[in-house]
Amino acid sequence: MTRIDRWKMTRRLGLVLATAALVAGCSSGASKPAEGDMALGADEGAKVTVVEYASVTCHVCAAWQEETWPAFKARYVDTKKVRYVFRELPTPPVEVATAGFLVARCAGPDKYFDVVHQLLATQQEIGTGGGPRAWLLRTANAVGINEQQFEQCVRDTQGIEAMEGRIRAAQAAGATGTPAFFVNGVQVITPGGNGPSIDDLSRAIEAELAK
Repeated sequence: MTRIDRWKMTRRLGLVLATAALVAGCSSGASKPAEGDMALGADEGAKVTVVEYASVTCHVCAAWQEETWPAFKARYVDTKKVRYVFRELPTPPVEVATAGFLVARCAGPDKYFDVVHQLLATQQEIGTGGGPRAWLLRTANAVGINEQQFEQCVRDTQGIEAMEGRIRAAQAAGATGTPAFFVNGVQVITPGGNGPSIDDLSRAIEAELAK
């Protein structure tokens, strides 16, 4: 991706983020299915849906994945007690986060979470070893995407337009930052933490399961 390409993507997505912020909080659509949802665990229509809005360039998102995701996955996703939905909300550098999500989409549904989780786990490599492009390309190569396919993927205008739609939907649902977690539409926050703790998530989830 050239410097001009990055500038155009950053400016375009920046305008989308700024516009969407004007309507943030106007609805409580976090619990409703949205176009482009990627999910694990229980099937759609489950009694409890946990939605995470995150970015592959968000350091707090990376910390949550390292510290809390394993316990949350084992307790609720692997057991199919909840439907876990991941929604993309790019954070600075926006063009890098967007390219990362485009690569995840190009990898296909079966490898989407492999890409996202790998990018979060290796986030510190953005500024080393050849920079963001090399970091993204290494991850793409690991799931079978060659360099030519990578270039086509991150330049895909339809993919970028779809991302714009997901950004608007995220902001309209009340997600104003990352990571943001909603249990059946109600946001769960642990003050001072790297995202909500497993204890706070469990309280919210168990209360919904008990209804």
